Amino acid sequence: MYKLAVLCALILWSGGKAQTLQLIDYANGNVIPDVLIYNLDRTKFKTTDQNGQADISEFSDGESMIFSHASYIKVVIKKRELISSGYTLELHSRVLNLDEYVISAIKRPEKSRETANRVQPISMKDIQLGQPQTAADAVAQKGGVYVQKSQLGGGSPMIRGFAANRVLISVDGVRMNNAIFRSGNLQNVISVDPLAIAKAEVLFGPSSLIYGSDALGGVMDFETLPLNYSESKKPKISGSALARYSSANHERTGHLDFSLGWKRWAWTSSFSASQFDDLLMGQGVGPDEYLRREYVETIDGEDLVTTNSNPHRQISSGFNQFQTLQKIGFRPNENIEFRYTMLYSTSSDIPRYDRLIQRNDEDSLQFATWHYGPQSWWSNNLTLLLNQPNGAFDNMKVNLGYQFFEESRMSRAFNNEERKNRIENVHMFTLNADFDNRISSRTTLFYGIESVVNLVGSEAYQESVFEQNTNKQAIQTRYPDGSTHQMHSAYINFKMNRDERNTISFGLRYNHVILHADFDTTFYPFPEPTLDINTGDLTGSVGIAHRPSENWQINGTLSSGFRAPNIDDAAKVFDSEPGRVIIPNTELRPETLYSLDFLISRQFGGPKPWLKAEWSGFFSHLVNAMVREKTTLNGADSIIYDGVLSEVQTISNSARATVYGTSFNIEVMPINFIKFTGALTWIDGNDDEGNPLRHVSPTFGEVHAMYVTEKITLDAYYLFNGEVSPDRMALSEQAKPDIYLANNRGELYSPSWQTLNVKGSWQLNKHFGITAGVENILDVRYRPYSSGIVAPGRNFIVSLRACL
Repeated sequence: MYKLAVLCALILWSGGKAQTLQLIDYANGNVIPDVLIYNLDRTKFKTTDQNGQADISEFSDGESMIFSHASYIKVVIKKRELISSGYTLELHSRVLNLDEYVISAIKRPEKSRETANRVQPISMKDIQLGQPQTAADAVAQKGGVYVQKSQLGGGSPMIRGFAANRVLISVDGVRMNNAIFRSGNLQNVISVDPLAIAKAEVLFGPSSLIYGSDALGGVMDFETLPLNYSESKKPKISGSALARYSSANHERTGHLDFSLGWKRWAWTSSFSASQFDDLLMGQGVGPDEYLRREYVETIDGEDLVTTNSNPHRQISSGFNQFQTLQKIGFRPNENIEFRYTMLYSTSSDIPRYDRLIQRNDEDSLQFATWHYGPQSWWSNNLTLLLNQPNGAFDNMKVNLGYQFFEESRMSRAFNNEERKNRIENVHMFTLNADFDNRISSRTTLFYGIESVVNLVGSEAYQESVFEQNTNKQAIQTRYPDGSTHQMHSAYINFKMNRDERNTISFGLRYNHVILHADFDTTFYPFPEPTLDINTGDLTGSVGIAHRPSENWQINGTLSSGFRAPNIDDAAKVFDSEPGRVIIPNTELRPETLYSLDFLISRQFGGPKPWLKAEWSGFFSHLVNAMVREKTTLNGADSIIYDGVLSEVQTISNSARATVYGTSFNIEVMPINFIKFTGALTWIDGNDDEGNPLRHVSPTFGEVHAMYVTEKITLDAYYLFNGEVSPDRMALSEQAKPDIYLANNRGELYSPSWQTLNVKGSWQLNKHFGITAGVENILDVRYRPYSSGIVAPGRNFIVSLRACL
């Protein structure tokens, strides 16, 4: 016990005096994380942390130090020259990004050339230039991710043929996916504030080894704004404010963030508020079928169909949103840090536009109202970071988390006074512990554990909207109230740099799932009164990153991923679309994905390359796939649900599926300050009966022509999207005539579209900047595949930003 106390005291108070260097961007003063610092002999290495800081005390005063980062010009400087600047160094950005550090592949910083997985980084600069309204728009900026929107307050990213609960959302290394993430389109990612993101990464392909269940198509990893400690006696103060307007939906967004830092304490705070009015679709070339010609109004207790005076205005699509981040850090010394992070997001009611344009068999609007209630997310994370090599580990990160989710659905059919209300909430508790141990100069061991517990609450009732003091009448809940879902897992992963040209990684993860629910048989006599699932799954991955030369990269990965059944899969009762109802299945098992991935990249031009090209591809096979299929309830193939005779379906492990695809990315800089980029993604896939898959996106891509200096960036770009022909429409999409076009044979399809766009940013000085642009310059009217809402028409954007 005495030795343990001494060890704890040494951890808390050891470390001596450090010489901490601060790296900042010359143009805007932002901190620069992930800068590699080393000496000429390559015997000493340091990397700046998320605050752009690194301890350089091990370098001697007369020693030359090299500073390397993919987005900045390399600097060589003697340490003694840094003393006069107060240990602060400004780096100048470069136009063509080369090697860079990524985090999402193993939850720790590593060189992108050493990871076998394809990772797409999205920097704060990318977000500031693109000015995305939501985090869903942010991840779609760099190619490879396709975003579906049922409504304006939506955004369901599709990655490599998977979406919703088959892709994982991670915020500061903690999973957001909860027990009621559904297989249909999902908009939870919009709860993440794009203006509070320091960096985002999209990790493509099965990632269950590090992230566990749900990471089949990939992972969207978001890092929030960092803490900024002071290295002097004076407090360090920084911050920024932003005001933005977009014309297509009269967006008004305001944002404020600031950071206070002392030697041991730091605080970062962020606030964002947005108002979005009804969205205007394009008024130029495009299908007239997309026009919003009429809508439902309720006047004096009567539902009336009203002609839209401006059919390009998508009535009942606007909403409001508020988001905040609070982060507090305590650093007793250079080796240990405690962090508390609180994230909160809420919205107004969000109209579900695709249901509001839905028509019945009589070709009349089916719903008078259909909206989601406020979407609320409250996340609390307490993190311990320890850098104290002790034999068992060199670095440790432990996170205790609690998240609360609330969502609801309110719907009322046309000329029906009864409104149905279904409210769900989830309390999610998480424990993550991640360790790394440098076994030798070439081999590092990564290992960790994760536990996730979900408590699900579900309530449902209907009430008259025209009568005061009406009694609420209970109806079937979406999920069994009080159901629980647990996941417990452990992983181990080895990374070996066999030599300067080859990096090999391999590992295993075991995940165990426990699910329990008690069904309410008041409305439907389910044959099984309880649901108990107790199952596990073993997954693994092996990958190699081969670097034949400084200009070549060849990667290959063989991996498996899994998705354990959650409450939404196994225990829900809801209408997937009018006329079909899904009931519980007590025999669900995990689905498993096996995938082969490859990546080849080449850069041309030697030490100052002018061209970089990357080609990647994958072939994935999904077994025990959880899909909807017809079934019966007590012998009946149809039941009355919400007053409608509905075909009975359930989720079962009855299918296999194959998904494959390729992507191509290129960056060209023929002369200084001029840059061209392009991206193309093609994906296809079928189930074992040859039917197309719902979340396989059409062929899509982009081409950019950019003028880039340290102060000014101009970006003219072209977006294109291929057609989804009738023979490639998934069976579930063929039942949605309200959002697709019909050919002369009555077959539904999603047409191709293209847009021209331009954006620019001007950093006036270190304190003020302006970003402006025009999206969809030609005012094209188009609807992205599987989306309910039509995309914005010509959209003028202007954003003003001020920084301390």
